[in-house]
Amino acid sequence: MTFANEGDSDRGIRLVAGAAMVGLGWSGVLPVTLGIVGFVVGAIVSATGIIGWCPGYTVFGFSTRKVATGYCLHCDAGRRS
Repeated sequence: MTFANEGDSDRGIRLVAGAAMVGLGWSGVLPVTLGIVGFVVGAIVSATGIIGWCPGYTVFGFSTRKVATGYCLHCDAGRRS
């Protein structure tokens, strides 16, 4: 995915934390309102971990993804030789 802005460890943390929040929200351990909020937030966090893209990171221009160094095909797009 070209829009990915999450690194592998970030994605793993999001998946584990999201699953825990969904589990707590679904199990009834938390009060009803807090359980619903936990479930929804956990689902969103898990979804961003699965996709590898966080809209909040995009808004603030942040990324935890390591980009491979090397030649960029698009860097010389506007130059003529």
